[in-house]
Amino acid sequence: MGYIIATANMKGGVGKTTLSVNLATALVKEHGKRVLVVDLDTQISATLSLMPPAEFAKFRKRKQTLRYLVEQIISPVDNPKFSSHDVVQHDVCNLTGLDLLPGDIDLYDEFLVSQMLYQEAIDLGKCEFEFVWNRFERFLIKNILQPLVAEYDFIILDCAPGYTLLTRSALVASNFYILPAKPEPLSVIGIQLLERRIASLKESHQKDQIFNVSMLGIVFTMSGNLLTGRYYRQVIARVNQDFGASKLFSTNIPIDVNVAKAVDSFKPVVLNNPGTAGAKAFTLLTQEFLEKVRVVTDSQNQLGGLTSN
Repeated sequence: MGYIIATANMKGGVGKTTLSVNLATALVKEHGKRVLVVDLDTQISATLSLMPPAEFAKFRKRKQTLRYLVEQIISPVDNPKFSSHDVVQHDVCNLTGLDLLPGDIDLYDEFLVSQMLYQEAIDLGKCEFEFVWNRFERFLIKNILQPLVAEYDFIILDCAPGYTLLTRSALVASNFYILPAKPEPLSVIGIQLLERRIASLKESHQKDQIFNVSMLGIVFTMSGNLLTGRYYRQVIARVNQDFGASKLFSTNIPIDVNVAKAVDSFKPVVLNNPGTAGAKAFTLLTQEFLEKVRVVTDSQNQLGGLTSN
């Protein structure tokens, strides 16, 4: 079974999508992994980082986007038209092993979701609405990914900024999450806010024993001269104080115009221009990512063994 990794941050513009697609691509290109990128953001930045708009428009016309999988869960039918396998696009960027579940500019109608869950709560009688909502969060993304997870080493969920329904459901479905942030003091606030939200989310789902997502680490992106400046040192000190050095990736992603140029080519920089500073940083980050997954997994397995004994 593959690992499900969410990239999330309460703030936008921190390089979340760039991290998601380059990490996924480097895992395939450099380490021979099978990786699926799932675009959960209505800005569809991850989708357009891996395919041209005209190609995406064709898939959307054929209803091969995440939107139609979500619709089938909100309004279930006996014989659904689409399966998760029908929507996945294989070998994007002509890279064997790199797959994409495209997002959509219109993923779901919040009113319809609330209406559906309210009616379900009424049908269950004394059941509280919160119980029904939590159950929906717990299985929305998980049910979409369940038919796919055994086929991949990693499934990377590119979450929208903020704390949307899909982001919460993605976190519940994930084994780990990565928190990208800019090296500036305000990023500390975004990190803390997300951690508080996740703690609250765990509390609301405490009866669900399979919800055990843990932070893999914080990645500082778009770092330039700030790395040696006073503000950066303040951020590092605060993050170390709040989370410990083990929760901070040692590899930082520098400001590199080639990263932005790669988006214009609809390819991640590790494919489009692998010799650049940005691409090399993502390559190093991917190696560190794999090591962190190994260390955390070994620790969890040992703890599980001690608990069973």
